[in-house]
Amino acid sequence: MPTEPTDGRDAAAWSPLDSDSWYTARNATTALRDALVRAGLEKDFPYLRAELNAFGHGLVELGRVSPDTAERLAELLRLALTQGFGRGHEYGAHTTPTAEEQKGRA
Repeated sequence: MPTEPTDGRDAAAWSPLDSDSWYTARNATTALRDALVRAGLEKDFPYLRAELNAFGHGLVELGRVSPDTAERLAELLRLALTQGFGRGHEYGAHTTPTAEEQKGRA
C-alpha cells in the first residue's frame, strides 16, 4: 500500500534470522546439545533443532527417541532433581544463563 512505511523489504523477504525468537531457540538448542554431549546422549537425539512456529515463536524440536534414550534422560532428570535443580533453582555453577540474561549482561 502506498501509505505503509517500507524498509525496502516485503513479507516475502522475511527471514528467521531477523527474529529474536529464532536466536533464543537456537541458544537453548545449543545449551541442550552441550548437556547431551556431556551425558553421552548426543547421538540419541538426531532430530534436535531450533525452529519457529507459524506465529514466529521459537521452539526446540527434540524429535523421536528410543525408549532406552527416554529412560536415560528421565534418570538424568531424576538425578538433577535430587540435587536440588528444579524450576526455582537460582542461576549457579551448574546452569547456563538464558538468552535474555545474556542480553542484559552485554
